[in-house]
Amino acid sequence: MFKRILTLITIVCPLSLAAQHIAIGERTFKFNDSSRNRPVTTEVWYPTNDAYTAADSSYEYPFVHIPVIRNAHIPTSKHALVIISHGTGGGRITLEWLADALVQKGFIVAAVDHWGNTYDNKIAIDFVTPWQRPLDISFAITQLLGDKEFGSVIDQNRIGAAGFSIGGYTGIALAGGRLDFDALLNFMTADGGTTIAIPEFPDLMKSVKIDDVKESFRRSPDLMDKRIKAFFIICPAIGQGFERESQLSRINKPFFIVGAQSDSIAPSKLNAEHYHHLIKGSGLVVIPGKVGHYAFLNEGVGEFKKHGGIYTNDDPSVDRHAVHKQVGDLAAKFFLKSM
Repeated sequence: MFKRILTLITIVCPLSLAAQHIAIGERTFKFNDSSRNRPVTTEVWYPTNDAYTAADSSYEYPFVHIPVIRNAHIPTSKHALVIISHGTGGGRITLEWLADALVQKGFIVAAVDHWGNTYDNKIAIDFVTPWQRPLDISFAITQLLGDKEFGSVIDQNRIGAAGFSIGGYTGIALAGGRLDFDALLNFMTADGGTTIAIPEFPDLMKSVKIDDVKESFRRSPDLMDKRIKAFFIICPAIGQGFERESQLSRINKPFFIVGAQSDSIAPSKLNAEHYHHLIKGSGLVVIPGKVGHYAFLNEGVGEFKKHGGIYTNDDPSVDRHAVHKQVGDLAAKFFLKSM
């Protein structure tokens, strides 16, 4: 369903929007991690001095965003990098609102597609092997730092990571958190797997072999990436895999967590607030009211919003645009202070 509605592109972003913002360049990199035989497609947004043209505003998008200039010239000065990990069954563009907010504050922002765990490429085993995700992020950072153009403008001492939902786990692992696989497995298999029923992949646990999951976990290396200096995660998931403070004791970088009071997918008390209690020195904001898990995805428009179900429609009391503004400002302030 989500794949189908994502193709319903119904809005042309007006050129007038561009005049209100810093111009944003955008490029797509088709990286491939040959060591894992795994594509790591990466989208990069960045400040540019190029001027918008009518052609730059002619692209049609199914969600609210700031118009971009494809393949624009990159900046000449050094900029901090923030790299984003999407949620289960999402994709590299599903948090473009956050990328927009950060680029407006001078950051270069990258986001990856986590292979097998996107809306248009669902592979069961990749939905239950989240330790592949931090490796994707580290690989993308290495590739960008080695790029002949971006490598010269990314400040290697100012790299941050952000993530949503299972992407929040990505950030935790990169910061040094150690997942207790047995604890997570007990949670995943409780009640025949219905405990982790997710809209993006119904009957997930019936589609995987537990032995395959165990074997994949055994091959997982240490996921900590010391190049990343600060972490900002939104509605993090799989808190059930972290039971002890010692699992998170290596986290010694600035760390900020956002939760939502009405999140029924990754309930705040079991995830965002749970992580906050275990991660010493972490910051926490829980958005009150009827804000749910998917309010942190892009703000849909037109037919995309109409047919998007829970992914694009919130409780009538929720202003998704205002939520994005609040959290985007929090993220920018956090990274500016922490890196």
